[in-house]
Amino acid sequence: MDNNKIKKTAVIILAAGLGKRMGSDLPKVLHKINNTLMIMSVCDAAINSVNADIIIVIGYKGEEVKKTVSQKYGEKKYNIKFAYQEKQLGTGHAVKCAAPYLSDNIENVVILYGDVPCLKTSTISELIHYHNSNQLDITVLGVKVKNPTGYGRLIMNSNTGLSAIVEEKDAGYEQKKINIINSGIYCINKNLLSDYIFKIKSNNVQQEFYLTDIIGIGYKEKKKIGAFIKDDNIEFMGINSIEDLKYVKAYINSGKKNQPFLS
Repeated sequence: MDNNKIKKTAVIILAAGLGKRMGSDLPKVLHKINNTLMIMSVCDAAINSVNADIIIVIGYKGEEVKKTVSQKYGEKKYNIKFAYQEKQLGTGHAVKCAAPYLSDNIENVVILYGDVPCLKTSTISELIHYHNSNQLDITVLGVKVKNPTGYGRLIMNSNTGLSAIVEEKDAGYEQKKINIINSGIYCINKNLLSDYIFKIKSNNVQQEFYLTDIIGIGYKEKKKIGAFIKDDNIEFMGINSIEDLKYVKAYINSGKKNQPFLS
């Protein structure tokens, strides 16, 4: 057993989407960068980070994703579990589908995405360490960028305290100047997460349940919420199109380091 792995922290990987802009009937996470499936890159990072549950939320062609992952890792060896999201009703709903699979002894949960294939093991470990050392209830991984247009902004109430995440369409003039964006990656106290996912409402245009809403819920309840800030890097880029896939592939093959995903 690797003593560098963090115990009592589970990982939930959201991997239920089709990926309409990928130009294929394949589930998005089964697209390859070079010879590696995106979902495998994320699983590797998770497996090398924690010594607890890894729960993959599957949906579109979920059995195909499950079979592919299981063939490589073996569910029992790495404690991988699968949660099925029948309808894709948002990130909050996806996490809600995964929550019943969390073991009783879990203390914290890291939320990752199956279409963010460049995320490093070291970054996940740093996020968990920051969360634990600051005794936070919720920690958001924020990314400092030059051009934040189109992304949710982190609204800080101190140097490290976080009060809200405001989406681009809802942001005021001053809020749009904020250059720290939400990566979508979180470390959350397990008991709090299990409670808050039932408090998220779908009162938005898309009628979906957004995980970002837990920040506002936690702030109102005076929970300790913080942000772990990293610099803009392709490591945090989500793949949403074939063009994104080609961009990341070119970056990896170039051997460059610290390439920004936003310009």
